[in-house]
Amino acid sequence: MAAGVLCATATIAADAPTKPGSVFKDCPTCPELVVIPPGSFTQGRDGNDVMEPVRYEGPPHKVTIKYSFAVGKTEVTTGQFKEFVDATGYVANDVCNIWDGKRAEKTPNTGWRNPGYGRPPADNEPGACLSWDDAAAYIKWLSKKTGQTYRLLTESEWEHVARAGSGSTSLYTWGDKPDDACKTANVADLASKDLKPPFTPRPFPPANCNDGYPFIAPAGALKPNAFGVYDMIGSVWEWVQDCYVMPYPANTPTDGSAYLGPDGCDRRVSKGGSWGSTIDRQIPTFRGRDPVTLTSQVFGFRIARDLK
Repeated sequence: MAAGVLCATATIAADAPTKPGSVFKDCPTCPELVVIPPGSFTQGRDGNDVMEPVRYEGPPHKVTIKYSFAVGKTEVTTGQFKEFVDATGYVANDVCNIWDGKRAEKTPNTGWRNPGYGRPPADNEPGACLSWDDAAAYIKWLSKKTGQTYRLLTESEWEHVARAGSGSTSLYTWGDKPDDACKTANVADLASKDLKPPFTPRPFPPANCNDGYPFIAPAGALKPNAFGVYDMIGSVWEWVQDCYVMPYPANTPTDGSAYLGPDGCDRRVSKGGSWGSTIDRQIPTFRGRDPVTLTSQVFGFRIARDLK
């Protein structure tokens, strides 16, 4: 894959394109999608200097994805989730975990319409306070609306997209220096000095860079990766399909498919960190582990779509 960013103008797809980097959508208000090529990479890592062995991210294993698929150019936005709610009457949780200056607390009268920003969320911002169950409901509706097969990314697909086919084993998607985050990732950084009530800086050192956004950034506001995909790191945590098991079990799929376990899931994997997470969570191998009902002001989701 070339180092340059693949980008194109979105088209309404009668038949989805298959050329890597092609951008399309299935209806005028549907999320834009980017075609992702096949590829091989090493998933997971042995080192976790911060939380080993509590959050071991290995063992590393080679994954080969032999198929193309499409992925949301950005995370699903508030406006896109609102269209789903307006069309179906879906009722999401109105109690979300909101940072209160010391910890994240379940806060009544919050949710995706009020994710604790001190103002209504903008339609072009990533949807937040959305659970795995909310993501599943949205995906079921979008699949029915378009006649296409939408789903969440698998954990392997997510890491493949985050690495953008580089083959790199660097600690972060942008290299090994945490302070190089801000060109491509909306993370907790020096912009936090501009936070005003009800926000307070998080109790950990920020990345030594400034992305220009004290908290959530509009979807796609920063630079895309080499696949033409935005905000894989930072912004909001992204739910994926897989059940969480640590360490990766011996029968972990190596073909890009999801690990769903013999008895279902008590927790699902979440990836990518957020605007309010420590920089060690922004490592692409880091694995969140959360119940499907969790709602947090730093959790949203990204969609994937099968290509015929």
